[in-house]
Amino acid sequence: MATWLVASARRCLLWSVLFVGSALAQPAPMLASTWPQPAPALDDFLFSEKLDGVRARWDGRQLTTRGGNRIAVPPGFTAGWPAQVMDGELWLGRGQFDTVSALVRGHDPQDPRWQQVALWVFDLPTDGGRFEQRYQHLQRLVANSRSRHLRLVQQQPLADPAALQAWLDAVVQGGGEGLIAHHRYARHVPGRSALLFKIKPWRDAEALVIAHTAGRGKYSGMLGALQVRDDQGRVFAIGSGLSDAQRRAPPAIGSRITYRYTERTVHGLPRFPRLLRIRADEPAPPRP
Repeated sequence: MATWLVASARRCLLWSVLFVGSALAQPAPMLASTWPQPAPALDDFLFSEKLDGVRARWDGRQLTTRGGNRIAVPPGFTAGWPAQVMDGELWLGRGQFDTVSALVRGHDPQDPRWQQVALWVFDLPTDGGRFEQRYQHLQRLVANSRSRHLRLVQQQPLADPAALQAWLDAVVQGGGEGLIAHHRYARHVPGRSALLFKIKPWRDAEALVIAHTAGRGKYSGMLGALQVRDDQGRVFAIGSGLSDAQRRAPPAIGSRITYRYTERTVHGLPRFPRLLRIRADEPAPPRP
């Protein structure tokens, strides 16, 4: 009896180790928080541009979205890529989010526009080192791959708040979104991090499309506004930031969108919400 108990305990321990090891092999993405005020000491951080691409993960064999859906890329796109798990953004350039989103959603690896896309990597989620160590490791991996579809998001220190503001202004004026600040000593932690920050001239959040409001006047026959619900259950309308194409073929009910705003009211509702993008890391729900 004792022998059986010992054997069973060993089997349970083995399965526990295998299960935990499997879970650790694919941790959830690390997500940025809003840059705090007053700002922390800049010496503790490395900064990069926040790319307006589609978040993606290379698991050593295939590319997937943040939601875990496989991304269909052309043959040879990932040739030479390392076996390590890498997080990054599929990016085509500033202001090209809609094009990359369409490619990911289109599931057509033969689309010639894929040839201009690269995965810009910024982290190694299964590497146990501090961020500055993970960045050094990433530099070597990308250089050794010699792949034009695998690029490194450059990180750099900033001397003072004036340098931070100057770079932020230049990025935004050039059509970019903002900056990202990685704490040098941060380990990779799944979920929202207190040591990874996004720096923008506005705030952003996500919401679920729950209804469409018909347009009036010049938007007669098209979408006037999206009715959305955020993760806290608050319902509000977004009528700004929509292109004419999006008004003619609006995001499907059930889609998740990212919107930007200036601040929140005392009731928690966003002031001046504006559509930023339709999330492309999960399949869009079918249109009725």
